[in-house]
Amino acid sequence: MRIQEIGFRLRQARAERGVSQSALAKSASVSRTLLNQFESGLLPDITISKLQALLEKVELALAAEPRPPGRPDFVAMACTTASVSYRHPLTESELIRALLTGKPSPGKRANFRTLFDEAPQSLLDGVVDEVGQWTKPGRVRKNVASIAQEIGSVRNVAHD
Repeated sequence: MRIQEIGFRLRQARAERGVSQSALAKSASVSRTLLNQFESGLLPDITISKLQALLEKVELALAAEPRPPGRPDFVAMACTTASVSYRHPLTESELIRALLTGKPSPGKRANFRTLFDEAPQSLLDGVVDEVGQWTKPGRVRKNVASIAQEIGSVRNVAHD
């Protein structure tokens, strides 16, 4: 499980309980900005103590579990594909952040162009579906189209 998925599940639990971001942030002694960024998958790092405080307030537990067997890790595969020809690899955090925001990491446009133009469509679809689970429906596909246009990708990578 990636940190972005935990943030998404926290948002779901908070909303199910009818708790505002401000109220949850205050009760867990964190800023509302931190909570908003965490729930949106855009916070690059959070301490375990802050994470536990937030999760406890919405009755979630933090647990380490093995990845289900046979489930491909599309994010990791996409990063490998995007980085094979470059000295500075595209990290999983950079890829996820770009897919959630529609903005490629500075200095990584070539990595995204390689990913979008050379990866099998099934890999692109897999990474869009994997990251798309942690945000509003359709957002990641829209962001992929935006990034592809910005970097001059020659393929229609965000087809439905």
